[in-house]
Amino acid sequence: MILYGAPNPAPNPRRVRIFLAEKGIDLPETLVNMRKREHKAPEFKAKNSLGQLPTLELEDGTTISETVAICRYFEETQPTPPLFGTTAIQKAMVDMWIRRIEFVVMTPVGMFWRHAHPYTASLLTQFTEFGESNRETVMGGMKYLDRELADTTFLTGETYTMADICALTTIDFADWIGLKMPDDLPNLKAWHERVTARPSAGA
Repeated sequence: MILYGAPNPAPNPRRVRIFLAEKGIDLPETLVNMRKREHKAPEFKAKNSLGQLPTLELEDGTTISETVAICRYFEETQPTPPLFGTTAIQKAMVDMWIRRIEFVVMTPVGMFWRHAHPYTASLLTQFTEFGESNRETVMGGMKYLDRELADTTFLTGETYTMADICALTTIDFADWIGLKMPDDLPNLKAWHERVTARPSAGA
């Protein structure tokens, strides 16, 4: 089994590393150099046709891409500790929050990264005004999370889940590209401190 990934600040490979750390699964990451565009090389695109990271290659040659799909595979093969919930309602809540994080926060973060960050300017055609317009959307998403975290320890309740992993990696990447969490969001800041204090956050 081979897990293809990339080091920080790449948020998606980090999602899987944190998940594996929480599970206690020791699977070394095989690094793909994104700066050298190795993930777009024909030999890698034969494993993941979109040329994206991370990608998990199983012993029989089957490849799984997309972070949540990779993590669900490991949830099925090693269900303890559960990170996608155990009851029908818990599983639904985790899925709901993963989708909310991806649409409400990660999508505008990605648009800012693609269209307004100086690093990506050399990689694609940017529409800078559109990119910058996502800054306010990201801040709005963080304010939304702050409100939702007013009365709960983690996003889906009192248990740390994949939804928290998705949120942590998104917010940390946003900070790295210049979209820092505002200081006036006490609930989100307290949550961030809790999840960052977990040993897995250093994965």
